[in-house]
Amino acid sequence: MKIIFACGGTAGHINPALAVAGFIKEKEPRSEILFIGNAGGMEERLVTNAGFPIKLIKISGFARSLSPKAIKKNIQTAVRTLTSSSAAKKIIKDFNPDIVVGTGGYVAGPVLHAAAGLKIPTVIHEQNAYPGVTNKMLSKTAEKVMLAIADAREHFDKNCDCVVTGNPVRREIINADKAEARLKLGLDSRPVVLSFGGSLGAQRINEGVADLVARSAKDKAYQHIHAYGKYGSFFPELLKEKGADLDNSPNLDIREYIDNMAECMAAADIVISRAGAITLSEIQALGKPSVLIPSPNVAENHQYHNAMALVNNGAAEIIEEKDLTGELLIEKVDALLKNPEKLREYTENARKMAIVDANERIYAVIKQVLKQYK
Repeated sequence: MKIIFACGGTAGHINPALAVAGFIKEKEPRSEILFIGNAGGMEERLVTNAGFPIKLIKISGFARSLSPKAIKKNIQTAVRTLTSSSAAKKIIKDFNPDIVVGTGGYVAGPVLHAAAGLKIPTVIHEQNAYPGVTNKMLSKTAEKVMLAIADAREHFDKNCDCVVTGNPVRREIINADKAEARLKLGLDSRPVVLSFGGSLGAQRINEGVADLVARSAKDKAYQHIHAYGKYGSFFPELLKEKGADLDNSPNLDIREYIDNMAECMAAADIVISRAGAITLSEIQALGKPSVLIPSPNVAENHQYHNAMALVNNGAAEIIEEKDLTGELLIEKVDALLKNPEKLREYTENARKMAIVDANERIYAVIKQVLKQYK
């Protein structure tokens, strides 16, 4: 089997493609896989590090503004749309794939459009509860639309052939054990709170979490792991201003980045985070009660819709960023951690939503489409 993956922009688009590509290689070692990404995007590094070849084209999105800067950007984007389509068509012709899979990002547009024009079957994977513009456009010519969340179905045309596959979840997440993780992290029987705002950090989450962390530094009631991110270097100083003595608070683990997320999430009793699709899939896989703070700065406000899918299933609490305060966050966390029955309910409901065999389901869809084309 020869397959092209088109993805880019964010890790949320790239990592699902890498997970599926790796699974296909396990199942069919002789398969040939090529990635197409956006020049200068993080996919260039992530795909290369994963050991897959990648070809690059140049594409950007249109700005929704009439400012001189936005107009200039849109003219540049229009030119890039034409050149990227031509470049994508050449790459596809040279590689001659059996199927092309798009997992999101601007780059998927010209690649899958070119593939459809060449009569090569295409499928797309939508990670979020509210699909992006690119995937909604590509769904009109795709043989299958694979959904991570069933709620996304209502946002696609009724004629689209949709199937729920879930988001690929890393094996180390699925196999993580709470007791083993706590032992490895040196944690005791007190409740464990895990919070983070992504690798870059989220200022509002850092500011909101600071009050909870500072209180735990004083009363020692909770153990707390918090990652403040690349742009959150102000966080330790903020804690000091709030009276937290980190040097004498062994119950606090404050760091820039979490590189052992499987262990930290497995150990946690509650997770405070954004509502990115992959993060939520991991929360569901481990059955973690959560307080979700969706980013308002994403396309189509999709993180809000992602979060509400859990909230509506009785698996999470939500605080919109505009309403976030340290006091409200403390109130939500205390209400959950002091109510074992509610924690169990949220755990069970999160696990009911989990799809831990997404790789297998996506692989099956790809094989089904190929069979139909033979």
